[in-house]
Amino acid sequence: MTITMKKRDEVKELIALRSLHYRLTLSEKDNKRYANIVKGFEGEKRFDQLTEALQADIYLLHDICLDQNHSVFQIDTLLISEKEIVLFEIKNYEGDFLYESGVFRILSTNQEILNPLHQLNRSLTLLRSLLKRMKSNMTIKGYLVFINPEFTLYQAPADIPIILPSQLKRFMEGINKTPSVLSREHRQLAEHLLKMHLPHSPYAREPHFQYQHLQKGIFCPLCHSFMTRKNVLKTVCEKCGYVEGLDASIIRSTEELKLLFPDMRITRALVQEWCRVIDSSKTIRRVLAQNFTQKGSKKQRYYVDKLSESE
Repeated sequence: MTITMKKRDEVKELIALRSLHYRLTLSEKDNKRYANIVKGFEGEKRFDQLTEALQADIYLLHDICLDQNHSVFQIDTLLISEKEIVLFEIKNYEGDFLYESGVFRILSTNQEILNPLHQLNRSLTLLRSLLKRMKSNMTIKGYLVFINPEFTLYQAPADIPIILPSQLKRFMEGINKTPSVLSREHRQLAEHLLKMHLPHSPYAREPHFQYQHLQKGIFCPLCHSFMTRKNVLKTVCEKCGYVEGLDASIIRSTEELKLLFPDMRITRALVQEWCRVIDSSKTIRRVLAQNFTQKGSKKQRYYVDKLSESE
């Protein structure tokens, strides 16, 4: 039975950029990065649907970030079976590409792009070194997966570790047909790697923005339009019809505020200004008191996570 030890979640950089995308005009550079991150995440989730439909006795770890001797590397998906560990580097490229003399090019423009095989090989080298340190002697393989069905690669030699869209189904069937029986040692290995996972990737980049430049309001989690007040208990998106409980809207918006401005003190007045459409100070104070820990005096009260021991 396939067991997912770590699911893939949206990274903080993606959540922050999405919020900024709808609250101000991003720079061309940040807008391009946002689009690339969204496209990459969509491709990774598509791959997850394939791997999590497997019936083989394997462990899956999605989106793990590890450090080997001060060299940080990210793995899109790691598969642990009885006899081997398989690392997958997933790319959601679209269009026609050419592989020639170790170089990837866009066919229509002949523009060279960064060779994703180099990224795969670096991750493999660091993972082998890490597992050697952990006294594991399991075989390690790696594949570069092109997940988008609209992707075509010309002149790719048969001996490079690439899985093309047309090969994915057969590849997954091969995993299912390969005998695998996991033991306690496999479980311990997966758990150890999870403990080593770095929750905050050093590769994340923070765009430059200021609080006063952002549009305030509660935006819809479905269509990202700004929501309005429906009644004393709910907010509503007039564009798509999504309805959300008022408390949930306040909590979600507060979490967004904390993510974008981790150094700002979360006060009742700040949350009320951020939400904009909620005019009841009493309601916001109640929701914050119920879901966060209160700090400071009555006149200088602010709120932190319930598990936070800082400040």
